[in-house]
Amino acid sequence: MTTGTFTPRPGAAPLGRMIRAQAALETRMLLRNGEQLLLTVVIPTLLLVLFSAVDIVDTGEGEAVDFLTPGVLALAVMSTAFTGQAIATGFERRYGVLKRLGASPLPRWALMTAKTCSVLVTEVLQIVLLTVIAFALGWSPHGNPLAVVLLLVLGTAAFSGLGLLMAGTLRAEATLAGANLVFLLLLVGGGVIVPLEKFPGAARAALELLPISALSGGLRDVLQEGAGMPWADLGVLAAWAVLGLGAAARFFRWE
Repeated sequence: MTTGTFTPRPGAAPLGRMIRAQAALETRMLLRNGEQLLLTVVIPTLLLVLFSAVDIVDTGEGEAVDFLTPGVLALAVMSTAFTGQAIATGFERRYGVLKRLGASPLPRWALMTAKTCSVLVTEVLQIVLLTVIAFALGWSPHGNPLAVVLLLVLGTAAFSGLGLLMAGTLRAEATLAGANLVFLLLLVGGGVIVPLEKFPGAARAALELLPISALSGGLRDVLQEGAGMPWADLGVLAAWAVLGLGAAARFFRWE
C-alpha cells in the first residue's frame, strides 16, 4: 500500500460529466412526471389517432394522417420544450432547487444546457413514437430530412427560450396556468389540427407569425408537399429563438 492511497481528492467533476449526469437526472424526472407525460406523449398520440381515424376536421385533399402528422410533431416539440419545461422549471425555482443547484460546482449555463439536452432526448423519444404510429396509420412522408431537422432544432430553441422566460419571471402557479393556457390556444390556433386557411385573412396573417404555426407549417410543407428548404418558416423560428433565449438570459430570476 502506497502513501496517499486513501487521501481525499476534493474538487468538481469534469464539466462534461456533470452536464451528462444532470441531463440524465432531468430526463428521468421528466419521464416520471405524470402530468408532463400526459402533455408530451398521451395528448399528441390521441390527437393523431383520433383525427386520423374520424373525419372531424376538413384537412383538405389527401389522407388526413399526412396533414396531421407534421402538426402533431410540432405539438410534441411545444409540449416538451415550452409547456413541460416551463412548469417544471417554475416549480424548481419556487422550491429553491435552482438556487441550490446554482450554488453547486455546476455552472448555471451548464444547468440550462443539461435541461436542453433533457428536452432533446425526450423529443427524440416522442418523434420516434409518433412516427411509428403515423406509419401504422398510413403516413407517407416526403421532402428533405435536413429541412425537418433544422425546423425541429429551431423550434426547440424558440419554445425553450419562451418556456424559460415564463418560468424565470412568473410565479410557479402563474406559470402552470399560463403554460397550459398557451398550449391549448396554440393547439387550436397554430395550424396543428385546424388548417390556418379556415381562419379569416387578418387573423391568419397574425397566426402565421407564431412559432407553432411556423413549425407545423414548415414541417407540413416539407413532409406533405415535398417542398425544399422552408426559409420563411425557419426565419420566423430563428427570430423567436433569438428573442426568447435572449430575454430568458436577461430576465431569468433564480430565486
